[in-house]
Amino acid sequence: MFATKKIVIGVTGGIAAYKACELVRELKKTGAEIRVVMTEKAQKFVTPQTFATLSENPVLLSLFAHNGNAGVIHIDLVRWGDALVVCPATANIIGKVASGIADDALSTIIMATKAPVLFCPAMNSVMWENAIVQENSSKLKYNGYEFVEPEWGLLATKTEGEGWGRLASLPSILQKLKYILFGSDELRNQNVLVTAGPTREPIDPVRFITNYSSGKMGFALAEAAILKGAEVVLISGPNQIHKPEGVRYIEVTTAEQMREAIETEYKNANILLMAAAVSDYKPIQIFHQKIKKSKSKIVWQLERTADILSLLGKNKEQRIHVGFAVETENEVSNARKKLHSKNLDMVVLNNPLEEGAAFVGDTNKVTIITKDGSIEEFPKLSKFEVARIILDKVCHIIQNTSAKAVAI
Repeated sequence: MFATKKIVIGVTGGIAAYKACELVRELKKTGAEIRVVMTEKAQKFVTPQTFATLSENPVLLSLFAHNGNAGVIHIDLVRWGDALVVCPATANIIGKVASGIADDALSTIIMATKAPVLFCPAMNSVMWENAIVQENSSKLKYNGYEFVEPEWGLLATKTEGEGWGRLASLPSILQKLKYILFGSDELRNQNVLVTAGPTREPIDPVRFITNYSSGKMGFALAEAAILKGAEVVLISGPNQIHKPEGVRYIEVTTAEQMREAIETEYKNANILLMAAAVSDYKPIQIFHQKIKKSKSKIVWQLERTADILSLLGKNKEQRIHVGFAVETENEVSNARKKLHSKNLDMVVLNNPLEEGAAFVGDTNKVTIITKDGSIEEFPKLSKFEVARIILDKVCHIIQNTSAKAVAI
């Protein structure tokens, strides 16, 4: 998701400096190019060699380091980065920048860069709640610097116990960085309803019918909608995925619970992104005690569940509906039938048997078919990238609809 992005990580002298190692590692996994700048005190907690190994780049330690050519490294980094993340951000670095002080490599780069800067504060709770620290943080926010607020939790030592000041979680930092790099207001004032994951239809207290859906595609859609400024409700079946910040999350289990939750939320929605893999069938009979193993065969009788998307399509009005078609044969033909029969504006087709398009993976390979007859096939991409493409097309539909209304 951060492929082609160039990110500078500034590490300052706090005990949470070791967590910056995980941030660098995660950003590298998602395709970013990373350069690290360390303050003198940061080197007391983590060695520069650690960050050099993780980032696969030299670490900048001095304001006067040269790159071996004509340039000066800290000036080169000012021009190089798409974003600068200060993690952890101590009270010292926050105070320096708020006061306009640039006396080492990191503070100089922060003061000189035109790229967005994200501070990730981490310190003990007394220091974080200090009036001067809060005043400095507010001053930086007023001047356009971004913050991901520290969290409540166990601090560095037992004597400190729990409090505000713990470094924000890695997913929270990444979410904020995504907003900085990819955020827009294209869907501001739009209410987006997203469904995700599988449903489970119980057989007895320990068994159920389900499918391979992980929910990753739906969660990526919810995140992409948040990044475009939408109000997002995410309804999902069982999953183990970190919830995107800013969404209102509703977890369900069965197809019937999914239907009830969607019907409740649908009246306020402008856009429906139906990525959930809702069970088509459920057992007619549910056993209240565990079925014991025996030598005889068991025959299950199943009945259809409600076709949620078809039902909603009959009362769609001016809403935009996006459906998903998982097909393993006659893919395009079957997807087009779904597009028309369920009154969709767009259908996203994928074949889970193709390499890179499996349910549980982090990538997908899709073909998007729209109501106006266009069809576009995409190569293997991350599910986040696919989600961004889908939301871009939704924005295009809204723009066209608005333009037609103005013309009329």
